[in-house]
Order: sequence, then structure tokens, then C-alpha cells
Amino acid sequence: MKYLETKNITKSFDGKEIIRDISIYLEKGEIVSLLGVSGSGKTTLFNIISGLSAADSGEVFLEGESIIQKPGVVSYMLQKDLLLPYYSILENVSLPLVIKGKLSKKEAKEKASALFSQFGLEGTENKFPHQLSGGMRQRAAFLRTYLASDKVALLDEPFSALDTITKNAVHRWYLDIMEKIRLSTLFVTHDIDEAILLSDRIYILSGNPGRISHEITVKAKKPRSDDFVVSEEFISYKKQIFEALKG
Repeated sequence: MKYLETKNITKSFDGKEIIRDISIYLEKGEIVSLLGVSGSGKTTLFNIISGLSAADSGEVFLEGESIIQKPGVVSYMLQKDLLLPYYSILENVSLPLVIKGKLSKKEAKEKASALFSQFGLEGTENKFPHQLSGGMRQRAAFLRTYLASDKVALLDEPFSALDTITKNAVHRWYLDIMEKIRLSTLFVTHDIDEAILLSDRIYILSGNPGRISHEITVKAKKPRSDDFVVSEEFISYKKQIFEALKG
């Protein structure tokens, strides 16, 4: 049984089919990327998996149970960090625990605070979002996402707004933290290098309507070093993806 699985998801808007017959899966602890051009339906698929939108047909299963139109079961991190400007970082990060209603604000803060060191956020608890760099805000947003659901996270281009140097540093941090928490993750990106560096597998979404055209397994061992991105193996994957996207 696959940990997370979509089966034959199809969705239209205003009579126009956006995605057709999308079947993908995610094993526990995997990082899987969805790679494709703008308009191929990646965000539409994420909205269905997260329960924010209904599919015209098809199913989504988590551990064998249907989660169609059940928001809050998996967490969803968008491109922008969406941290509330007048909340401290600790208040921002602990917010999902408060919203769920199972913990008091004090208990939620205590649970969140215990993870700040592991996520490289120590010393930021009482700061506000405008006082943090873009990379640190993304760390805070990722910890908030993890606290929203430690089962599956959907990440929709979370690093695309960062400059190249910051993005490289955040990538190294992300690979390190994922080795520790093993959060099962579906990751939308337009960045081919990012997909190869971070992923265990890559789905290519292409066409109009969007369909899964290729599945590529990245066999390089983790954690992946900086040298990996200039290796022959990396370049081979890149050529394979370019050919898939052209097709």
C-alpha cells in the first residue's frame, strides 16, 4: 500500500479540462517533485490533494483512506511564507496547533519551541517576520507546515522567491532537516536543478490538459553534496528531464 496515492484525478474549470487522469504516489519519508511548465495543472492537483478543491473524478488516499475534500489532513506550504506580521515567530509557528483546538496557546508554544533548535531557528522566537531574512522566514514557514501535519507536506515552489545564494543555503538546510524528520513531501517546482537535488523521484507534468508523461528516479545517495550538482550523474538527469519536457 502506498503512503499517499492519487488515482485518475481529473479536473476542469469553466468547461476547460486542466488535468486528466493523474495517478501518482508517495512513499513514507520520500521527497517527490512535480516538474512542469506554468499552466500544466500542478497547483490544481495540489489543491485537490490538500482538500481545498473537489476533483471531477478520481480519488486521493492517505494510508489507504480517502481524503478527498478533507482539508487539514495534509499540510500545504505556498510560495510566499505568509507569516503574520504582527505575530512573533513563535506565535506564527505554533498557530496550526492552536487552530486544531487540541492544545492551549501555552502548550502549543511549548511544543513548537522545542523544535526551534532542530530547525535552526533558535533565538528567533520573540522576533517578528520583518526582522528575519528570507531564508529564515522560509525555515519558520516550513516548521509551521510540519506542525500542521507531520504525515504529508505539499510544498508549492517554497524557495522560488529566494536569491541564488540564499536558495543554495536553504537547499542544504532542507536536505539536512529532511534526513532527520523524514517528512513525506510532494514538491512543486519549475527549477530542474532543484528537483534533481532534492528529490527521490520526479514526475513530469505536461500537455494541455496536464498529464503525467514521465517518472524519473534519482538514485544518488542522500545527503547530496555540493559536488553532486556538477557531476556527470547530475547532468545526465538534467538531459533526461530536458528531453522529457521537450517531448
